[in-house]
Amino acid sequence: MNKQSEIKDVQPIRSLDRIEDMKWSLKKWCGERDYILFLIGINLGLRVGDLLKIKVSEIQGKHVVSLREGKTGKRRTIHLGNIYDELNAYIGTLTGSEWLFPSRKGHNPITRVQAYRQLNKAAQMADMPSGIGTHTLRKTFGYWHYKQFKDIAELQNILNHTHPQITLRYIGITDEQIESNLKAFRL
Repeated sequence: MNKQSEIKDVQPIRSLDRIEDMKWSLKKWCGERDYILFLIGINLGLRVGDLLKIKVSEIQGKHVVSLREGKTGKRRTIHLGNIYDELNAYIGTLTGSEWLFPSRKGHNPITRVQAYRQLNKAAQMADMPSGIGTHTLRKTFGYWHYKQFKDIAELQNILNHTHPQITLRYIGITDEQIESNLKAFRL
């Protein structure tokens, strides 16, 4: 799996019903760990590499945490309010692992490849179109954050992008707007 092609090819999930389908599918076919990975990914907008490195001790019982992003090295304050209860219920089921997303043996976190496989398995079971990958989580966060707040500068800052156009292209808004405008265009 080529990391760059995965990032470029995946899209955000643009339907709330599809997000609910993914949640259901992850719980039913993959398990609580993978459901929580999806839930955190779409609500916090962290890269999957950063998600997989989270230790239970860093977030257990906390509503606000500060995590260092791997790619940028910057600290980011994360508010867990909306997912706090589900997250801590899940943490209560973990025994003997320091990792939030432990592999079967529990000594290490799952890999990006394993996360990718689980997301794709759930997407297939939910009859989702192709184009689901680990970066879908972060892009979905960005897409819905923009739809809710319409503040591209804030989202650009959250995602640590250098230019608003990069952020718009990243979350697929540019293509979506062009397509919508062309459909509505008439002389």
